[in-house]
Amino acid sequence: MTVVEAHVAEEHWAALQEAYASGVQQLEPGIVQTFLVHSLIDSAVWQIMTIWTSREALQAVRQSRQTPAGVLMFQAAGAEPAHSVFDIAMQAKVG
Repeated sequence: MTVVEAHVAEEHWAALQEAYASGVQQLEPGIVQTFLVHSLIDSAVWQIMTIWTSREALQAVRQSRQTPAGVLMFQAAGAEPAHSVFDIAMQAKVG
């Protein structure tokens, strides 16, 4: 799972949402699910969380040396994000 996070000024929230809506029209190969989330505790904090089919799928995209789509989305909103990669240790589904 990747998490791209940035503080986004309120006047740029619409730009971020538009960049995300546009960007998810053509997802990278290997993406299972992606979310644009907005903090309820610190309203300036936004994240793009992305679930990948495998670590190898993520590595293939990262090896392209292109700026990740999530980073470009935040840059379109005037923000410079931090980027983290996580291993999903466990998962539970409801229903």
